Amino acid sequence: MKQTVPAFILLLTLAACGGASTDKAKTEDKKEAAAATGTAYSIDTTATSVQWRATHKGGFAPRFGNIKVVDGSLNVENGAVTGGNFDVNMNSLTTDPASVTEPDKKSTDLDGHLKSPDFFDAAKHPTAKFVITSVAPYDSTKEKSLLPGATNLISGNLTLKDSTLNITFPAQITVGENDVTANAKFVIDRSAWGISYKTEGSPENWMISKDVEIGFSLKAVKK
Repeated sequence: MKQTVPAFILLLTLAACGGASTDKAKTEDKKEAAAATGTAYSIDTTATSVQWRATHKGGFAPRFGNIKVVDGSLNVENGAVTGGNFDVNMNSLTTDPASVTEPDKKSTDLDGHLKSPDFFDAAKHPTAKFVITSVAPYDSTKEKSLLPGATNLISGNLTLKDSTLNITFPAQITVGENDVTANAKFVIDRSAWGISYKTEGSPENWMISKDVEIGFSLKAVKK
């Protein structure tokens, strides 16, 4: 049974409210993937997580949760990440029950609605994908990141449903002898990927913030 509009309106897509505490990702057309040079590291799916956060218009009634990374790899050369990719299982999307405070609402209802054709259509598009197109050192004299300890600017092609766009955002990357960790949090505009509830100009869609937040904590280990 579908939720009524006011109930799920505060969900969104796979990420979050755009606030003054999170970097806005630069969005451009799809670009060529970076060459996979150097040593390959496999994504440790048990130690990797993707978080999403979404709100009602104006930042009200935030909803948040997680999505599982199911596959991927990073390449490292001369102590730096050169390329890589990872896949996200959209059918694994869950809403944290702590974010659903209304007594007549359930987090599982929101899970189903987000995975329905109204939003991600996970049955038809079960995988979201991120493919790195470039990794550059973070220059604090040129960039003003809200991410503490940002070390790099990552650019990559993000595929949601049947749309792929390139996004650029700051990240904190640590390369060790046997593993790589990366953390980031950034805001995207869901409408750029054509993700709207009902129609772009509908009142139902207007009531949901277009700004969505994606965070990830990633670990990869040497193959």
